[in-house]
Amino acid sequence: MASRFSISQSQLFLKKPHVIFTPKTPIFITPISKPTPSLNLFVLKSKKMVVAAAETAAAAAEEKSKKRYPGEGKGFVEEMRFVAMKLHTKDQAKEGEKEAQEKPLPKWEPTIDGYLKFLVDSKLVYDTLEKIVEKADFPEYAEFRNTGLERAECLAKDLGWLKEQGHSIPEPSSPGLNYSAYVEELSKKDPQAFICHFYNTYFAHSAGGRMIGKKVAEMVLNGKELEFYKWDGDLSQLLQNVRDKLNRVAENWTREEKNHCLEETEKSFKFSGEILRLILS
Repeated sequence: MASRFSISQSQLFLKKPHVIFTPKTPIFITPISKPTPSLNLFVLKSKKMVVAAAETAAAAAEEKSKKRYPGEGKGFVEEMRFVAMKLHTKDQAKEGEKEAQEKPLPKWEPTIDGYLKFLVDSKLVYDTLEKIVEKADFPEYAEFRNTGLERAECLAKDLGWLKEQGHSIPEPSSPGLNYSAYVEELSKKDPQAFICHFYNTYFAHSAGGRMIGKKVAEMVLNGKELEFYKWDGDLSQLLQNVRDKLNRVAENWTREEKNHCLEETEKSFKFSGEILRLILS
């Protein structure tokens, strides 16, 4: 009986209609397993790497903006002086870095004719510089009028005296003509570059130029000191006054404009060197 009942129950169950079972959670959704410790550690490390990279980039940008150029802390004139010194050889200046010429310079034997050419071409350049600051195509040029460093009038007196001594005064030659034309054109469109030439021309003459002048005077002028190497007033104070003016003007320049000015130094040396070599011609 029990067996029949069991069979009957089984048969009865098999005869029941099919029932569709709908699970509470759709079968097509795969539950996301809980993050493992290793996954959490990977995500944390990734976030730290991104933050570290961002901080490094920010620090690099800040460092670049704070980059100090040699001499910058003392004013822009010190930057110009530093660059100028680097263009000397070590035997010319302790700060020099330029390689000495493999080909030796000609023996230092100035001639009176060569010195006259040097003085004439120098006068042309100083005439040009002083006319430019007087005309002042850019307002900052006017800062450099009547500084006491002007040389054109002194050179006119010297050439007049030399003429009285029976010397024939030559016409300006290529080195002076080329430099004069260059600074004239530069002054109309590029004040930063022009200021570089202005600074190097006047300051170089007050330093190395005086030593050269003294040596040449002893050799070809019986020690006569020309007006070219004399200044009214204390030269060191005159130079300091111009330094102050140059620093004030440069305060309004961007870093890019300052760098552009510094980059012109080598051209200034090239032109002035060509005029200086006239002494030996």
